[in-house]
Amino acid sequence: MGTEPYLPNELLSRLVGDRMYSVEFVLNDYVQLRFDGSPGAGPVTLNCYVWPVVQTVDRLWHEQDLGYADALRRLIPGTVASTSEATGAGIRISLDTGTVVIHPAKQDVFVEIAELRGFHDGAWMVWRPGEVSFEELA
Repeated sequence: MGTEPYLPNELLSRLVGDRMYSVEFVLNDYVQLRFDGSPGAGPVTLNCYVWPVVQTVDRLWHEQDLGYADALRRLIPGTVASTSEATGAGIRISLDTGTVVIHPAKQDVFVEIAELRGFHDGAWMVWRPGEVSFEELA
């Protein structure tokens, strides 16, 4: 985040049109979602420090559900169709293969919720409880 005030969904919406090509589970602690990003700039990475919910046409998948990892992996290689970010709703990344929803309960957050980085201009964002788009978790 730079010195300018953060506008919800401004940075997140840069993912629209990008392909999510990788899901990486890190020590059963957090998950990384990787997107194509700009040519020559490398991937854009969304680190999810709370387990995102996977929404498909027929159900919601939570981390504790049998088949959750498969549901998350089935989102790839999906293309981002839209994004949204708002207080009370959290973060939504809608792909042509399903939706990733990050809207944790207060007891599920330890320090940070998510981090987005890898854009060609160095722009990045970290979402924390009590801050932009997650004020209700203060």
